[in-house]
Amino acid sequence: MSPFPTSTVLGYPRIGPRRELKRALESYWDGRSGRAELERTGAEIRERTWRRLAELGLEGLPSNTFSLYDHVLDTAVLLGAVPERYRAAEDPYFAMARGTEGLAPLRMTKWFDTNYHYIVPEIGPETVFKLDAAKPLAEVREARALGYETRPVVVGPVTFLLLAGAPERLEDVLGCYEELLAALAAEGVEWVQLDEPALVGDRTPEELAAVRLAYDRLGSAAVRPGLFVASYFGDLGPALPVLAGTPVEAIGVDLVRGGAVPDLPGKTVVAGVVSGRDVWRTAPERALAALGGVHADRVTVSTSCSLLHVPYDVAAEPDLDPALRARLAFAEQKVAEVVALALTVAEGPDFRGPVPAAPSVPLTAPVAPEERAPYPVRAAAQAAHLGLPVLPITTIGSFPQTGELRAARAAVVAGTLSEEDYERRVEAEIERVVRVQERLGLDVLVHGEPERNDMVQYFAEHLDGFAVTSNGWVQSYGSRCTRPPILHGDVGRPGPITVRWASYAQSLTAKPVKGMLTGPVTIVAWSFVRDDLPLRDVVFQVADAVRAEVRDLEAAGVSIIQVDEPALRELLPLRRAAQADYLEWAVAAYRRATSGAADRTQIHTHLCYSDADQILAAIDGLDADVTTIESARSGARILGAVRAFGRGLGPGVYDIHSPRVPGADEVEDLLRRTLAALPAERIWVNPDCGLKTRTYEQVEASLAHVVEATRRLRAELQP
Repeated sequence: MSPFPTSTVLGYPRIGPRRELKRALESYWDGRSGRAELERTGAEIRERTWRRLAELGLEGLPSNTFSLYDHVLDTAVLLGAVPERYRAAEDPYFAMARGTEGLAPLRMTKWFDTNYHYIVPEIGPETVFKLDAAKPLAEVREARALGYETRPVVVGPVTFLLLAGAPERLEDVLGCYEELLAALAAEGVEWVQLDEPALVGDRTPEELAAVRLAYDRLGSAAVRPGLFVASYFGDLGPALPVLAGTPVEAIGVDLVRGGAVPDLPGKTVVAGVVSGRDVWRTAPERALAALGGVHADRVTVSTSCSLLHVPYDVAAEPDLDPALRARLAFAEQKVAEVVALALTVAEGPDFRGPVPAAPSVPLTAPVAPEERAPYPVRAAAQAAHLGLPVLPITTIGSFPQTGELRAARAAVVAGTLSEEDYERRVEAEIERVVRVQERLGLDVLVHGEPERNDMVQYFAEHLDGFAVTSNGWVQSYGSRCTRPPILHGDVGRPGPITVRWASYAQSLTAKPVKGMLTGPVTIVAWSFVRDDLPLRDVVFQVADAVRAEVRDLEAAGVSIIQVDEPALRELLPLRRAAQADYLEWAVAAYRRATSGAADRTQIHTHLCYSDADQILAAIDGLDADVTTIESARSGARILGAVRAFGRGLGPGVYDIHSPRVPGADEVEDLLRRTLAALPAERIWVNPDCGLKTRTYEQVEASLAHVVEATRRLRAELQP
């Protein structure tokens, strides 16, 4: 095999610079175009990616990083792990991802500590693994036809099975990986990349033994390409000597989030010194110093992880402040940094030097939250004030964002629609949302958030210290993309943000309307954050802004305020040793934002798609009066962990990330399972998440079934 290239990246954005994939997917799903058009768009995005990476001077080009929905789902298909019930679907791949009428999709959750969502493979004792290497082989051939040799990227066997909750199937799945390596070698592939990010977490001795078994076996294959095992999102820790003791030729290490690397003679170290998780330019002296600390047969310069997590190109943001733009590096700029660093390393050993000390930044002193009364006292005050029925029905916040609303927002930005006309349209949409909820029979209403483009970006646009992009799209899952704000300075709140719209909605109805806020942890987690302050201090600054908004909503007569923290679990450090400290300050930040509310003001929070059952003690510590949480898509798996939860809880009964409409019987079954775990007086009825991505037709039909099922159970619960 040839030597590993001197510069590479572990992956690249795949939605297209102008979200071409999003539009092609949604056109295909809506029946406006066929599979051929979708595949054509994918091919165009792949060609543009390889061509651009080569133009930038990158030596090692990856392939098989493109996906029509999710790379973990692609790996399940590669290994034949398609549950039998999906095989008869018209399009089994998207049936697993999105579901169909009568067929629920597979579970979805967060990819480690990122805001990317992956489809969780479903593997049981009956699963028969059978290799289908069509996709990686096709991409190798496609790139070669364009003149590019590539390195296929596949999720590694240990990580794949740990994500699927089936580590006991390792021996069964390794045969498929051996077949894959042989097929790639027969195709003339020199190197293959097997991603093993799970190895940067705490791994048991048994799991480390599985790593050794897997890579001893794969490395001993008679016919195979060179093996590059990539890790990222942290330090390999005890897994590094295990990998180093196997026949793999190259090991990828994250030198942005991880620590120093011991000497690795006989190996190529693919050194991730350019961050794939943020948008700040790389400090060359720190990157070169980190590279200088790596001692191996060969050192390759790389990104710390895939560039999937950053936007495409700073050049697409001409409206950003020039001083801020000069500090930024998106995917294209990061590739250029990798290439420049590799050229510097190639010039000789003079680049080596000590690692500069990180700047010393004082910590903000913790601020103790104002104590609210104990929950039973608050619950009694809220019950008397709100007068809600048993099993109150609500939604999470957003209602469908229509094309007309998006067009109106764009017209305001373009200057073709006045602010006054836009606000009248927002008011009309709020009234529509309120009337729909009243007609369906919901108990606690929302205003639908028609004025908001995104639950984080909207607040960033109204807070000091943030900048927002025009084209800085990042994939969240499937066709869903977000534009993470850039938090670059001290955070402040010049004035009320949501009070006008919440007050207007409340004026339209006698039913309570929730004020809807995004929590401080989530605002920070879903932004690109300044790196000159401890993360905790930045979160506390945002918490103070949210606190001011809570108080203004309460003063305006809003009796229920929801402060969402879907990213609470997402930011949890991957190593247990750091988790307690994080959870302590994250909970303190939430309580700092909410604890000034009066006892009769009901505080709600919401978490979704992030294995929240792992941090229930911290969720309890938030001291919210009601917590709504994803449950429908994951088959109510959370219910086994919440029996001791001492406050209001709304495990979702409607999976909004699928276009399918759940029947009333299906909803009733989920509610009965909830009633078996919790007392009725603490149960709320709600969807898994906001309804922004659905259509009104889907939403109204689904919520009608939710109301029907709830009324059936209320009738049974009446004394």
